[in-house]
Amino acid sequence: MRKSKLSWYKQNRLIELFVADSTARIAARIASVNKPTASYYFHKLRMLIYENSQDPGLFEGEIKV
Repeated sequence: MRKSKLSWYKQNRLIELFVADSTARIAARIASVNKPTASYYFHKLRMLIYENSQDPGLFEGEIKV
């Protein structure tokens, strides 16, 4: 992300943990950031994925677990 107060190292670490399907709480502990910061960063990553996807219809509708 362009305008972030996080260092490149912490940003890359959070991205690695996001891809590894880590929770924001665990990612915050590993990357040495606050939990709200990690949660917000994960949210921004999800929004970037949604905005740049080829078929945004995949992300709409009901989800069954």
